Amino acid sequence: MDMIKLAEEIIAGKRLAHGDDKSCFITADLDQLCKGADLIRSHFKGDHADLCSIINGRSGRCSENCKFCAQSAHNCTGISEYGFLDEETILAECHHNAEKGVNRFSIVTAGKTLSGSDFDKALSAYRRMKNECDIELCASHGFLTEEQFRQLREAGVTRCHCNIETSRRNFPNICTSHTFDDKIACIKRAQAAGLEVCSGGIIGMGETWEDRIDMADTLAELGVNSVPINALMPIKGTPLADIARLTEDEILRTVAIFRFILPEANIRLAAGRNLMSDCGKQAFLSGADSTITGDMLTTSGNDINADMKLMKDLGLSTVK
Repeated sequence: MDMIKLAEEIIAGKRLAHGDDKSCFITADLDQLCKGADLIRSHFKGDHADLCSIINGRSGRCSENCKFCAQSAHNCTGISEYGFLDEETILAECHHNAEKGVNRFSIVTAGKTLSGSDFDKALSAYRRMKNECDIELCASHGFLTEEQFRQLREAGVTRCHCNIETSRRNFPNICTSHTFDDKIACIKRAQAAGLEVCSGGIIGMGETWEDRIDMADTLAELGVNSVPINALMPIKGTPLADIARLTEDEILRTVAIFRFILPEANIRLAAGRNLMSDCGKQAFLSGADSTITGDMLTTSGNDINADMKLMKDLGLSTVK
């Protein structure tokens, strides 16, 4: 199949459905696939790049058994463990990111859900950030109720995060303490509460190309607004510690495929950017328009200043 022609059809309004045969993406010439994806990105996203940053608001001791995660209590990774951060620490980091020109800021907390006094602390922090900082607010707090999502929206949050991680078929190979349907239900609760959703997953966990395509199809069906693509960085002490790392070509093909299937979403580079040359520069010419950044991060591979320069070099603007 001609990838440029398909890209032009998508720009004209064609959408790829879940049941469509997408095997052509697996065998297509990578350069042509990436060029087609970049045409789609340019049409729907123009010259805007969306940067988001996160703070680890509560670390470790998570009850869930996700095989990739350093924060799971089932895995022995030696990660730093602490309770919910004090509000001033969160506010200071939010101010720092807003002043640097980052578009979005999120508190991320380990654990199946956030409740009680910790949830109240989060709401208080979001209210203050909304009042004090010129930045969009996102939230990542696990399996919340619809009412909790409404409270977050009222506190100033516009988007919540809940990764589906992988395909429905592959999910039980990665986690058994909750289900794929639990993830879907959580996303729908957030949407019912009036929030946009950021949801993606991790590639390089032993899944097939068909699994990656199925994940993208699921996210398209859900109407997800932002799709983070993480390339697994194997962590010592997790069951996936010895898995082979992805090649740059595999990551670029995945990014491009996601752009074809989700033409209007933010396709967001997340963990594993340093598996690619120039911290993923080519991925922004292959369908990606967004990334996770931050001066406190180690998984993305770039700090804010470096990402701002990268965007400028690519002719992209982060101005809100």
